[in-house]
Amino acid sequence: MKLMLSPRTTARQLQALSALESLALFEVLREYAPVLAGTIPLDLDLADSDLDIICEARDLAAFERAVIGAFGAEAGFRIKREIIAGVESVIANFDYAGFPFEIFGQPRPAREQNAYRHMLVEARLLALGGERAWRALRELKRAGLKTEPAFARYFRLKGDPYATLLELSSLSAKELEQAIEVPP
Repeated sequence: MKLMLSPRTTARQLQALSALESLALFEVLREYAPVLAGTIPLDLDLADSDLDIICEARDLAAFERAVIGAFGAEAGFRIKREIIAGVESVIANFDYAGFPFEIFGQPRPAREQNAYRHMLVEARLLALGGERAWRALRELKRAGLKTEPAFARYFRLKGDPYATLLELSSLSAKELEQAIEVPP
């Protein structure tokens, strides 16, 4: 499985992969079909960006037990249940090997979850916008914008950035090109 979506592999991405392998995270959570999402695969991360692992957790109580059993002793470990986009979810956070981790479980396939869909459409937008978009988005993030609002600002997307990116995620390549404005 290819974990990184950026055209180049960075030192930080290699460090992230090393941390994931050291924890055996994908093996430990295998039954939950874990997927790495977020800014690190896109090379849009900042120094404090976390490793977002999204999982399909049909039985949230069993998922909580598995996560606590595997990672409960890690620095800063905490876990909670929360309703996200109308879906009960489990969110665990901890620190390991210089990275903040967030493990997120919902009772639906990881590849259908919003974080994954956002990441894929963001990768497509980066491909359309090229190096200029990548640089501008990194600057917007350094200035304090979250990832989705940064994409909305750069590509001049209307409405709620999170909802708009989900809408764009279902468009064909041609439709996506027509739906956005790539700054000169």
